[in-house]
Amino acid sequence: MADHLNFYIDGAWVAPAEPKPFDVINPATEEPCARISLGSAKDVDRAVKAAKAAFPKFSRTSREERVALLEAIVAAYKKRYDDIAKAISMEMGAPMTLATKAQAATGVGHLNQMIKVLKEFSFEEQRGSTLLAKEPVGVCGFITPWNWPINQIVCKVAPALAAGCTMVLKPSEIAPLNAILFAEVLHDAGVPRGVFNLVNGDGPTVGQAIASHPDVDMVSFTGSTRAGVQVAKAAADTVKRVHQELGGKSANIVLPDADLEKAVSSGVVQVMRNSGQSCNAPTRMFVQAAQHDRAAAIAKKAAEGMKVGDPQAADTALGPVVSEAQFKKIQRLIEAGIAEGATVVTGGPGRPEGFNRGYYVRPTVFANVRNDMTIAREEIFGPVLAILPYETEEQAITMANDTPYGLAAYVQAGSPEQARKVAAQLRAGNVHLNGAPIDVAAPFGGYKQSGNGREYGEWGLDEFLELKAVMGVQAA
Repeated sequence: MADHLNFYIDGAWVAPAEPKPFDVINPATEEPCARISLGSAKDVDRAVKAAKAAFPKFSRTSREERVALLEAIVAAYKKRYDDIAKAISMEMGAPMTLATKAQAATGVGHLNQMIKVLKEFSFEEQRGSTLLAKEPVGVCGFITPWNWPINQIVCKVAPALAAGCTMVLKPSEIAPLNAILFAEVLHDAGVPRGVFNLVNGDGPTVGQAIASHPDVDMVSFTGSTRAGVQVAKAAADTVKRVHQELGGKSANIVLPDADLEKAVSSGVVQVMRNSGQSCNAPTRMFVQAAQHDRAAAIAKKAAEGMKVGDPQAADTALGPVVSEAQFKKIQRLIEAGIAEGATVVTGGPGRPEGFNRGYYVRPTVFANVRNDMTIAREEIFGPVLAILPYETEEQAITMANDTPYGLAAYVQAGSPEQARKVAAQLRAGNVHLNGAPIDVAAPFGGYKQSGNGREYGEWGLDEFLELKAVMGVQAA
């Protein structure tokens, strides 16, 4: 078990102000796999001071300098790619195939996309005698989750660097090892002292200190809606910019003319992937009542075909969920679905057969779900699908929108025109038609209680820029 007790502040690994060792648990074994130290407000203050001191110089670097820096980060990241994938698999339970081909890959994807955006981005626009200039917002605080850890780190750090901002990162204390490796990548790539700083810790201490710090100009948070509310409240007193990507309970509307076998099977995979730990997972599947029983049978077959197992095994499709707390929450919600009368098609409470340790959850499909049931309202964040019957397309759209969330939605249809018509009526920031995957060049973010602002591509860069109007400028 390795110790990673120091924080990366002002270009060096430094000891915490007050050491507080904390075990990182491998969810497949329930045993410690590493040890970090939880930070304090003093550590945050030290990191913010470093970021503030670095901002004047870094904010004035040229586009070309920042492109070259991002390119150096890509090269350094690729050298540590396998290490990052292994760390993610060990600390949050992702199967190695997923950690390698998807989790770690998102880091390279966001960096390369941001390089492309930065090369083409317009930071100035002349309108008459007024110059509109986009300038870096300042010192940024990042609070990131454990479910797609490097993805959420890089999709904040890359645009912040591209904008000319400096930053302090608090990764999830549950899955911090990939963030420590990423700090080493940035150091090796030559990121200037103080531009990037990392302080490990929990939300109520380090997260609160970042969100409330008067010298942090912007806080970007990804996590639960409940925690996002606390971040916004902590940030309010200093009127800093708050960017949030929060929870979801995404609808997947299967229209009657869709290929039912394909639509349902792919929907199950999208829910179960990453053990259901994706904020945009299509966890509510709406199928026409006449097709409900057939859809349930297809979903049962698809879910039972996904092997739960050791994350290191090549044929494992689902690893454990991340922690004991998450395991218990998922079990409670599965029990609530049963108690409220939903039909268990497959799965259910407890660990899968053959497992007596590790936070493994049985891939579970519920049918005959009503939209007022707990399993249709709350974000479960586990491998659990709810199938809800509908009579008319209008009813399906109404039920899909009847949620406090609005991160993503999915539509399956035989007619592309009808799919687009339905998509236009869904209150969600991202709509996927007929299995379309995430696009890192498109804006990512949600409506309603799924957050505010957008990440990815040019929209992600824009979040880290202030708009200045300079009047009286003569056009060239």
